[in-house]
Amino acid sequence: MDNQIHNTIVSFIWGIADDCLRDVYVRGKYRDVILPMTVIRRLDAMLEDSKETVLDMKKKLDEARIDNQWPALCNAAGQAFCNASPFRLRDLTSRAKKQTLKADFEAYLDGFSPNVQEILEKFKFRNQIDTMIEADILGAVIEKFISPDINLSPKPVYKDDAQTILKHPGLDNHGMGTIFEELIRKFNEENNEEAGEHWTPRDVVELMADLVFMPIADQIKDATYSCYDGACGTGGMLTVAQDRLLTIAKRYGKNVSIHLFGQEVNPETYAICKADMLLKGDGEQAEHISYGSTLSLDGNATRQFDFMLSNPPYGKSWKVDAEKMGGKKEILDTRFNAYLEGGEQMAMIPRTSDGQLLFLLNNVAKMKKDTPLGSRIAEVHNGSSIFTGDAGSGESNARRYLIENDLVETIIALPENMFYNTGIGTFIWILTNRKEERRKGKIQLIDATAMKSPLRKNMGKKNCEVTSEICSEIVRIFMEMEQSEVSMIFDNEEFGYWSVTVERPLRLRIYPDREIPADLFKKAEELAAVKIALAEAAKNAPLDDWTAFAKVTKLKAGTLRKIRPFITEKAPSSQAIEGESDVDLRDTENIPFTYEGGIDAFMQNEVLPYAPDAYVDEKKTQIGYEISFTKYFYKPIELRPMEEILESLKALEQEADGMMAEIMEGIQ
Repeated sequence: MDNQIHNTIVSFIWGIADDCLRDVYVRGKYRDVILPMTVIRRLDAMLEDSKETVLDMKKKLDEARIDNQWPALCNAAGQAFCNASPFRLRDLTSRAKKQTLKADFEAYLDGFSPNVQEILEKFKFRNQIDTMIEADILGAVIEKFISPDINLSPKPVYKDDAQTILKHPGLDNHGMGTIFEELIRKFNEENNEEAGEHWTPRDVVELMADLVFMPIADQIKDATYSCYDGACGTGGMLTVAQDRLLTIAKRYGKNVSIHLFGQEVNPETYAICKADMLLKGDGEQAEHISYGSTLSLDGNATRQFDFMLSNPPYGKSWKVDAEKMGGKKEILDTRFNAYLEGGEQMAMIPRTSDGQLLFLLNNVAKMKKDTPLGSRIAEVHNGSSIFTGDAGSGESNARRYLIENDLVETIIALPENMFYNTGIGTFIWILTNRKEERRKGKIQLIDATAMKSPLRKNMGKKNCEVTSEICSEIVRIFMEMEQSEVSMIFDNEEFGYWSVTVERPLRLRIYPDREIPADLFKKAEELAAVKIALAEAAKNAPLDDWTAFAKVTKLKAGTLRKIRPFITEKAPSSQAIEGESDVDLRDTENIPFTYEGGIDAFMQNEVLPYAPDAYVDEKKTQIGYEISFTKYFYKPIELRPMEEILESLKALEQEADGMMAEIMEGIQ
């Protein structure tokens, strides 16, 4: 079925909303009716031919007093779902009274098998029935969905009884998925959803799938593989991955099957995903989709997967998840905590305002370690994942864990305005725990920001796409490990650095005659004794050496701490106080791992020539990792030659003089 027929069906369904719902629902709420009704009509169309068989089976099961009837009824329907009510959707259009229609429609919905009931529950579709009945539009909506002008059935519709003249082709599972996807896209665009909740365009998903599968295409066996998406949304990434793997396997003459697993936290999106799986005829896959937050309620905690693709929410708070896990500082989940060689715990918990890196760590925790292919991961993130967070922060520690374990194969910068509801720049991470020999210890960065094709018409914020040709070129650059202006390969250590705290000793000048507040001590005699001690010390100790002066006073350490702020000032020419640093002179330096000679050489070359008394507080040294595309791919704009600028200024000056002369002539 071609795109023109898909678009015709989408336009018809979209028109139902305008025709029937306009005066009852605000535009942003159309989806609450249209999406579940599209699912219901598709399921109904797939069950029409087996309706009598299912009802006969139900009668037999009732007579035999069998309680759990659903497996047998679904088997009779020949699907992973069924409807045991006496109605088909088209039977309900003849109801003259609103209350009769309501009762029969509810009985029809109640007749669906439990897997469909869960979908309807997550859609909250039953909440819409009263609204549609009161507005007297339910019958009209049903009429529209069973209209002979569209065909949501897998069987073709003919104009004649001899079935020689085709009216509507049958809608296969893939076609239904495409229509569903387009409806969701239109609703998402209409509702202008937040950047962190956008729909992933098909061209981006296909690129991610190719980056996952193409490097190991010749290693695929006659076997069963698993694919997982921990932020699966409506399941588009899973189904594209499935199609891509099956296509590649067929090309290599391999017979593979693929099991899809996913998790989604949004109830409506979860319902759409499960419905899509059912509509594509795979009931088992639908059962592999978990509901709830992947972070705080992992539905696949004990599973490992061959392939993982995901577009996690970015720039979105995960504070609720953090609280469910005991609070950010108390999270002990092994997915998000690692241990250094000395046994020290390294928390990889990012700030609660953005949890996208947690989804990447969740996938890493699900990598297979005992198979020839291991696991391959593709995730699309925004820029914060590659550079946000100082050394020792959760974000930096996460990057450290991924890079020091040599899991990152490549990161690809995508063009801006690639997504429907956000124009921000995005990056595809490709990870594997089975790097080929030539890639070990290395990361490839690909700048594909200019590799795009403009759309004839913008789709929300999306104004460009990655065509199949561009996709092939990016994959080629990746697989050939090309070194060029848009592709660079670095050793892992290129992205690591030491964050060192450079201290300068505290130097104080003593002024023993300065006033000390009377209320600093409880008793006047204490203050008097201090003043006497200071006066005596001033006769026998240098006033530019606090250590020597304090010793001569013979005052207690606590007393000295109290009075020092009032009788001293910082002075560069004074003696250094051992063990005390000047916080005003403290500095932090980020020293790349690649700096020859390391921290010591950096201090000798870059710091001590200008501050000979500087030293590193080794207890504060942190290790950090960040990846900056700007650092490697930035191309400065070439400035105009000075001669050209001067010529332009002269021309402007002459033009201005001419205009002034004309103005003066007009005044005269």
